[in-house]
Parts: sequence; C-alpha cells; structure tokens
Amino acid sequence: MRLNPRECLVTSGELSFHDALRFRIPSNSPGDCLMAKFIPVEPFDIVIFGGTGDLSRRKLLPALFHRWLDGQIPESSCIVGTARSDMDSRGYRAMAKEACEAASGDNWDSKEWNKFEKLIHYVSIDATQEDADWATLKSFLTLDDARPCVFYLATSPRLYVQICEALGKADLAEESMRVVLEKPIGTDLDSAKAINDGVAKVYAERQVFRIDHYLGKETVQNLMVLRFANMLFEPIWSRNYVDHVQITVAEDLGLEGRADYYDKSGALRDMVQNHMLQLLCLTAMEPPNKLEDDDVRTEKIKVLSALVPISGDSAKKLTVRGQYKAGVKDGKPVKGYLDELSSDADSTTETFVAIKASIDNWRWSGVPFYLRTGKRMSHRHSDIVIQFKPTPHSIFGEGYESANRLVIRLQPDEGVRLFVQIKEPGPGGLRVKSLPLNLSYAESFTVRYPDAYERLLMDVVRGNLSLFMRKDEVEAAWTWVDGLIEAWDQSGEKPENYSAGSDGPLAAAMLMDRDGRAWWEGT
Repeated sequence: MRLNPRECLVTSGELSFHDALRFRIPSNSPGDCLMAKFIPVEPFDIVIFGGTGDLSRRKLLPALFHRWLDGQIPESSCIVGTARSDMDSRGYRAMAKEACEAASGDNWDSKEWNKFEKLIHYVSIDATQEDADWATLKSFLTLDDARPCVFYLATSPRLYVQICEALGKADLAEESMRVVLEKPIGTDLDSAKAINDGVAKVYAERQVFRIDHYLGKETVQNLMVLRFANMLFEPIWSRNYVDHVQITVAEDLGLEGRADYYDKSGALRDMVQNHMLQLLCLTAMEPPNKLEDDDVRTEKIKVLSALVPISGDSAKKLTVRGQYKAGVKDGKPVKGYLDELSSDADSTTETFVAIKASIDNWRWSGVPFYLRTGKRMSHRHSDIVIQFKPTPHSIFGEGYESANRLVIRLQPDEGVRLFVQIKEPGPGGLRVKSLPLNLSYAESFTVRYPDAYERLLMDVVRGNLSLFMRKDEVEAAWTWVDGLIEAWDQSGEKPENYSAGSDGPLAAAMLMDRDGRAWWEGT
C-alpha cells in the first residue's frame, strides 16, 4: 500500500511532501506516526544492457518505477534500455508499462506512469561490439563528471568482459560511471577470476557493483541491526550460548523456464555460492568498525576465510545432494526434474543441497552451521535460525522445550520471532510451553516496503558499496565451493531422489538427526 505523504502528522524540514514517504505504525495512541524517509538521490543516468530480458521486466523496471512513486527519482534522470532487438523508444515504453503494471497490481497509477515514461528511452545495440552505435547511446546520456551514470549488465555473465571492454573503448568508463554485475560471477574460481580481472582492466574496484538481491531484503539488513543495536543479543551471539545455526532457502517451484541454465549450474552454484554464504557471513561476522563499504565487506571476508574446507571423504559425512522426482504439490501431480529438462539426458545436477559447515575462529569454534536449499519443497520459506543452548539444569521435569530459539524469517512473511518458555495457564502444576515473541513486518508496518532491487539500485546511484560483493569476497566463496564440487566429482555418487512437495531427501534429515538435532520447519 502506498500512502499519501500528507497522511503523516509530522514532516521533515529536509524533505518536501513529494520527496518523502510517510507511514503509520499501530500504537496505543491514535495519532502516533512514524516517518520513513526516502531521501531523493541526485539526478542520474542508467543504461540497462539486456533491457528486454526477464530480469529487466520482472525486477529492474518495476523497481525504478516504484522509486519514482515514492518520490526518490528526480524528473531529470534518464533510463535507457538496450538490446539487440529491433525496437524504438515507444515500443520499449509499452513493454515497460506492461511489466510495471503487472508488478503494481491494484496500486497501479496511470497518471504517475505518464510522467515516469518520459524518462525511458531505447537503443538497439550489440554492446559486445566496439563499432556498435555508441554515438546514439551517448546522445541520451548527460556525460557530466558530477552526475552518476550506471551501466547495469542484465546479461549472461559470459558477456561481462566483452561489454566492459566495449564500454571502455567508447570512453564510457569515467570516474562517475559504475557497472553492475549480476550473479553468478563465473562458474568456478578460475572463471570468476577471469571475469573480475577483465572488468578490472576497464573499471576500478570502487566502480564495480556485484549485486546479490538477497542482501537488499529488509530482514537481511535488519539482521545487522538486531545483532549490533541490541545489547540483549550481542553478548550471547557466540559459541558460549549458541548450540547451532540453521540457514534455509526453500523454494516450492521447479525450473520455471530456467532448465538449460539450471542444469549447468545446480543448487550449489546457483544458491549456496552466493545467497547462502552471504547470509552465513552476515550471521557470523564480527561487528564492523563502521557501516561503511569496506568495513562491512572486510568482516565478511574474515568469515569466508575461516570456513573449514570440505573435501574428500568428509563431503560424504557433511553434505547431502538431492534431485526431485515426480510428486504432489497442493493436491496436484508435478513433474520430476528430469521430466522438466528440455533434453532427454540423464542429468545428475543437484536441485537440493544440505551442508554442515564449520567456522574455525574464536567466536564460532564448535558451532555447526547447517545450510539447506532446494527446489520443489513442501513450502516456500527462507529462515535463519539461531538455536541457543538449553538451560544447564532442569527444575520443571522432562518433556518440554528448554532452549530459546531466534527465527529470522526472510520470506515470504518477513519477521523475527524469539521463542521463550512460559507457563501454560490453568491449574494442575507447572506446564511449560515454548511460544514466540513476534515481530511481524506485515503487522507492524502498514506500508509497502521496497523490494530488494529498489534498495540496491538506489545504493548504486549513491555509490554505496556496503551491500555489494568485493572481488576477493567472490573469489573466497568460490575457493570454498570449488573444494566441495571437486569432492562430489571424485565420489561419482548421484544425488539422492526426493519427492516433489516434500522437505528434501531423507539423508538431509539424518544429517541433523546424527547430531541430535532437527531442521526447523515452522511456518
């Protein structure tokens, strides 16, 4: 829901009504209002290479439109979509309108769209070619050293270096210019280094924004606030009080048109190397000195460097690979992974991964980090679970939960729940029950909060690198993942089958059961 800025009782001297979003939070006082400011960015130019592709239509264009609705994008900004498709600006605006209207749903604002579309242009260009029509593209850009210019590469990663080289030869690599690279950065350490080194010949590291949309989610960012702004948690966020940590990213969908890409990638490359390890880093990192670019990223690097390698026979004990077969979802039959592929090949690509990881440092020594991700699981949910140690001595007898649990739900219903033990009401003695103290974003904030891409795109314009991966961070993640891939290849074992609509392979449950633990499946 998008509220009228004038609904708020308090306004900021820094912002006009058009330049701020106000929202209400339920409270005991009817007039209470908390103000959320979306401070406008400076006017900017953004060029989307792959501007007609799926990412642009589903995420980038709607994200920019929503930032416009919230008064964050100045009217003098410029958005240029590019692709090899033969299209003009009118046709591109029609395509963009369809995409943005679908993303807006009931909140579609045609009057605001008529204003916004004036910012949008299109250039047909093969961006990998030095002799492409760069002059036409430049004609839409301000090319002012004081004005940010963003080149978003919503293309295949194999084109990143070629596009950057062409941009450099077209004199589009000045200090005010930035390039955004979508994951995955490579398919292994060597290919990641090749991309990073190729891009570095054109753009300085501070001009390169390696995006992982998970880091733009409100609850992921709230993780740092939860840890470092609450004395309640900071003293107990270590091996002294934490039994284990679980990180789950479960999807209920299958390949959804990504069969060819996914079969070459698999769950380990597609999810663990980037999303999962980023969540692990934010959960386990030390407090940065400041919330600035390299302070945050340096602490994440330390976590990746402390990850214990998984190789050889240890991979059999510490990891599980799975591939979904035909099953039932919501009472309807669904195909297995092999049936969804465009070829008849007997693929051994994993659609499920579970890992027991260890961090060899002072804070986390002896605390296992269980990572799990999979497709076609029983329900969609992404959680970080901090399982605390049980009380040292039970005075209430057996048969009750004696450990606290902090559950950070990333999606679909973002929120934070701290499970504590309380007495069940009623006579007949003390009966202990575990119930959550619940912070639900949907219940606490009666306003639409920005999509991850909305936040990250504005951070690119501002030049804020803190939520983007550094070159050495990407390569450190690949170093750890490559060891695991090599171990799997050497074993020659196929992924274990699991039924679509289930919670994954039996071996994943046994991975936890051997340690006397269980996966959190709370909804």
